[in-house]
Amino acid sequence: MMTSLLTASELVAGYASGEISPVEATEAALRAIEERDGRCNAFCLVDPEVALAGAKASETRWREGHPIGWLDGVPTSIKDMFLTQGWPTLRGSTCIDPDQPWEVDSPVTARLRENGLVMLGKTTTPELAWKGVTDSLLTGITRNPWNPSLTPGGSSGGSAAAVAAAMGELSVGTDGGGSVRIPAAFCGIVGLKPTHGRIPLYPASPFGALSHAGPMARSVDDVALLLDVLALPDYRDPAALPPPAASYREAVRRDVQGLIAAFSPDLGYARVDPEVAQVVRSAVNALGEAGLRIEETDPGFGDPKEAFDVLWSAGAAQWLDTFPPGCEEKIDPGLRRVWEQGRRHSAADYLRATGERAALGILMGEFHTRYDVLITPTVGVKPFEAGHEVPPGSDLAGWPEWTPFTYPFNMTQQPAISVPAGLTADGLPVGLQIVGPRHSDDLVLAVARLLEEVRPWPACPMASVA
Repeated sequence: MMTSLLTASELVAGYASGEISPVEATEAALRAIEERDGRCNAFCLVDPEVALAGAKASETRWREGHPIGWLDGVPTSIKDMFLTQGWPTLRGSTCIDPDQPWEVDSPVTARLRENGLVMLGKTTTPELAWKGVTDSLLTGITRNPWNPSLTPGGSSGGSAAAVAAAMGELSVGTDGGGSVRIPAAFCGIVGLKPTHGRIPLYPASPFGALSHAGPMARSVDDVALLLDVLALPDYRDPAALPPPAASYREAVRRDVQGLIAAFSPDLGYARVDPEVAQVVRSAVNALGEAGLRIEETDPGFGDPKEAFDVLWSAGAAQWLDTFPPGCEEKIDPGLRRVWEQGRRHSAADYLRATGERAALGILMGEFHTRYDVLITPTVGVKPFEAGHEVPPGSDLAGWPEWTPFTYPFNMTQQPAISVPAGLTADGLPVGLQIVGPRHSDDLVLAVARLLEEVRPWPACPMASVA
């Protein structure tokens, strides 16, 4: 059996029956990394010794009938934005000294360990996760496993590429403006940005209320299982929500037929590639045929990019101002421009942007009194040439200009998930985004699972190469 092609749910079923062992699954994941990551550059750190030790401990627990979690023994990676005890957390930056004690686990890392997941290593990120593609001066260019000449998106592009290429079943990314959903769309996997505070974060992000962590996997069920693990509380995040009232692994199977979905092809202002638009519309039609009530309408807000830019650049400047002297010339030139922009904003600018963010949240709260979910494209463009912040030859100045569907819902703190909608004529994935009211993570997962049922998608070809 080719264990690297199984979902986490299928692996755990195999562990329970004795047909598969965590050691076999981990060895398969490590082989996949060795064979495929030279083309993707998804990992910045791989630790076979730690991974196999974790797998052997899990194998013993399963053999004795005492697994410590629903995902015990599943090979998993984590974006190099999360603190990990024993491994450096360099955040894609040459300005962070790797030679220092690394003694603290972030809440995400701690929950993974406590629930027995096997830690393969850490995935790449642009410097400080600042943009919607994944390359950095530290780790180079990360590439899309569907076509390595193209970007996987970002900033969680390493995680998305790893999962798509079956280099581990699960990963955890961060999302401050779309960084889980953008690469999920470009790499043909599932990526969830849950309600703000649903997954505790530590240390506190300088991007404040924009910042989320999110599970990434090849199936909606796996994302729900991983969210059950990551949603457990941690005292270090004062904004963390209380534990969920019910498990997501059960809620994902709720019946959503008859619910009302607003479909907005462009939010009223976004540019969308015609082929992306057609693939998404076809998927929405399939949801309608499956019992969802579809109404085509826009939510009624203008592009909040100006306010987002203030919040984003001010957060980046606050963070970078803490870096050692001399780093200004060593960071990504694009990030340096954001740093300079953020330094020009006043406290009044930041408070005005915060007010616009709150107003947008209120508007969407009212919208969801009439519509259960909002459906949009995840990204309006197809994956483009790797190593560029914007599509080459376009008139776009920065990554938020081609991601207008994602960052508004960081501002509103709503749950939003990207699910594969289909493929373009040249075989590239297209993502569909489902947005729900705050605290309705179970609902967006259930609608996503309905799409998965009616429009199953193929595995990435690279994942099938032995």
